[in-house]
Amino acid sequence: MRIGGDFLVIGSGIAGLRAAISLADSGEVVILTKADPRESNTGYAQGGIAAAVGDDDSPELHARDTIAAGDGLCVDPAVDVLVREGPEYVRELLEWGAAFDRDPDGRPALGREAAHSVRRVLHARDATGREIGRVLWQKVSVHPRVRVHEQAQAMALLRDDGGCLGARFVDAAGELHEVCAATTLIATGGAGQVFRETTNPAVATGDGMAMAFEAGARLADLEFVQFHPTVLSVEGSPRFLLSEALRGEGARLLNGAGEPFMTRYEAAGDLASRDLVSRGIVREAQRTGGAIYLSMAHLDPGYVHRRFPTISAAVAQAGLDLASDLIPVSPAAHYVMGGIETDLHGRTSLPGLFAAGEVACTGLHGANRLASNSLLEGLVFGARAANAMQRPVSPAVLFAEPAEGPALTAVSGSLPTADDVQDLLWHSAGLVRERGALEQAVARLCRWHGCVMSAQVAAPADRNVRRVASLVTVGHLIARAALRREESRGGHFRADFAKRDDIHWRKHIADART
Repeated sequence: MRIGGDFLVIGSGIAGLRAAISLADSGEVVILTKADPRESNTGYAQGGIAAAVGDDDSPELHARDTIAAGDGLCVDPAVDVLVREGPEYVRELLEWGAAFDRDPDGRPALGREAAHSVRRVLHARDATGREIGRVLWQKVSVHPRVRVHEQAQAMALLRDDGGCLGARFVDAAGELHEVCAATTLIATGGAGQVFRETTNPAVATGDGMAMAFEAGARLADLEFVQFHPTVLSVEGSPRFLLSEALRGEGARLLNGAGEPFMTRYEAAGDLASRDLVSRGIVREAQRTGGAIYLSMAHLDPGYVHRRFPTISAAVAQAGLDLASDLIPVSPAAHYVMGGIETDLHGRTSLPGLFAAGEVACTGLHGANRLASNSLLEGLVFGARAANAMQRPVSPAVLFAEPAEGPALTAVSGSLPTADDVQDLLWHSAGLVRERGALEQAVARLCRWHGCVMSAQVAAPADRNVRRVASLVTVGHLIARAALRREESRGGHFRADFAKRDDIHWRKHIADART
């Protein structure tokens, strides 16, 4: 079946929903979401949304913190857009009924997280993403010009020589359909499922990045993956994010002897940026040979449980008390700074195709995202993409240099499982990387890529094939980018090139299928 619409939005997280709200004022909007509309990385965002709304804050200060966390690679105009337009969109959420926590005077309560110089993080207890998603979904779901297709797995983009024409998807019954639209927005979120250990939900398999690459769009900065330092690490229990807001409210990182240790590695201690804390945890675990813990036992237990009810409940399911027990933690893949390369209006290198949110790369985050900037990014750049989608299509002005060297080639091999890909990426392109393991991973992923491309042709409606194809494609691009960048910066750490090298590597690099 062929479906028509003025605008197509693939994904139902914060960027996609905010875009749909603006687009619906100008035409018919079709939203494809491969699961429940509320099942996205947005809903898993615990800590909050950062915006310069406090009396002691300013866009300039927010920009300074963002750039410092980005380790010398932020695209300054993208940062400027985020910090200057962000407060307006946060106030919009408040007007729409977002139930952020309030101070006694009725103003939004502001939390502090790592690498922020002031309190600027608005929050709804420890389920901020879920609350923002609720508000946006409430507006989208009642709009007569928005049609939502649930359990709709996007399989490929439609294109001709002029650009993107829409997408092909498979429904819950396994039937293939096409959506034709003048402009298409990819807002499918991240790709944490490429790694064995991740905070991301099962839907975060990098489908949008993979489909854009296969259609010929440029992707940039995929070597920069953020590993969240504090993820619940209890055998037999699911990996669960323990928000940075815990440390912002006073939680401490301790080694097996009960000793604080982060100042041994970083002057900012427990509130250093995520990449630094993650590597500090790994180094301390190696030094001591023991586990690492998060402790809130020195704080008021009633406050801990009131402030963090979702996390308290998750920890309790693992048999622990957040307020009194030592909580075992270790890093896990959390956020991909790279993605589909876009300009400041969400335009990609493929005419008619736009991207926003974690799937996109504006260069905003540089080499390492500042905590709680992701929800703000979705709001700001989702709205900006929607505005651009309603205008005549114009070329994107992009920021990254084209990659040098051979493009991805189709080499035959046996079809891997998702576990195969996730294990390979975790061990070879995880928190610590080096040439030998990366070279082996790139070679293996190249062989797998040829096989999954053939499998997609043979079974275009097979959801599992699409999942594995996405993991292989994005995994290959991550590993190849990590092998190419011979330095350490932000979320990318090479044991064999442990220093930052601004002379050779203060640049962004884009991959494209040729």
